[in-house]
Amino acid sequence: MNTSVLPFLPRIEGIEFVEYATRQVDTFGALLQAMGFVPVARHRSRQVLLYRQGNMNVILNAHPKAQHVPEGDGIELRALGLRVPDAEQAYAHALACEARPVATRPGPMELNIPGIQGPGGAAVFLLDRRAGVAFYQVDFLPLPGVSFEVPALAGLHLFGVVQYIQRGETARWCDFFHQTLGFEPLPDDVRFGVMPRGALMRSSDESFFLQFVEAPEGAEDAHWQEGFTRIGLGAPDVAAAVAVLEARGIQFVDASLLGGRDRGALTRSLEGGIQFELVQHAA
Repeated sequence: MNTSVLPFLPRIEGIEFVEYATRQVDTFGALLQAMGFVPVARHRSRQVLLYRQGNMNVILNAHPKAQHVPEGDGIELRALGLRVPDAEQAYAHALACEARPVATRPGPMELNIPGIQGPGGAAVFLLDRRAGVAFYQVDFLPLPGVSFEVPALAGLHLFGVVQYIQRGETARWCDFFHQTLGFEPLPDDVRFGVMPRGALMRSSDESFFLQFVEAPEGAEDAHWQEGFTRIGLGAPDVAAAVAVLEARGIQFVDASLLGGRDRGALTRSLEGGIQFELVQHAA
């Protein structure tokens, strides 16, 4: 990886959005609403919806011509949008570091959002707000009678993203995210939540984390899908958040199997095999 091309210090300012791809719009939309997200806007030209909760943005992409939309009942976490001070500069730096670009085809009146490929071809998009405008204020049209300001359930906020990678690839991907985007590795004795495997990295603004989990030994013949796997939601009181979500129909893995609720909680496999992880963390 060539990191000497540009005298540029990678820096990000937070997660702008996470994106799921699925053809199960109603089913997955209902699951998101049970998790506290509310649909607030529709894309100008594509079958794409924006859901919000607190300062979190979740995009549901069901556009027939979109890449990587799974067939049937599949639901995949396919993209992560990172807010940076200058998207053009950050993108140029990432390409100079030999990152692979994501092909984009913006329509009329839509932003051209640059992106690079992460594990398994998942997209990492780079956005800025130099004009003081978020991308969804340009590419999306508000749904009638719905406010963009949606209160967060039980103080939920985006904590991080878990990524599955192939065996022996941890060092490569940690170096990739460090050189291109300025993430810093954490010591092995620093752990969060109830799923402690893998390597952890923290964003330069210390607002969220990436977790890399390699395929386990003996799983060479098993199906191991490299890419973004699930999001972690921070909660100032995990037990209280679990109680709120269970009342809304979300089922969780038995706490006794994960060491209690002091550090976090994990939903059971939901629609399309999707899971959400709760992590004890004050925003």
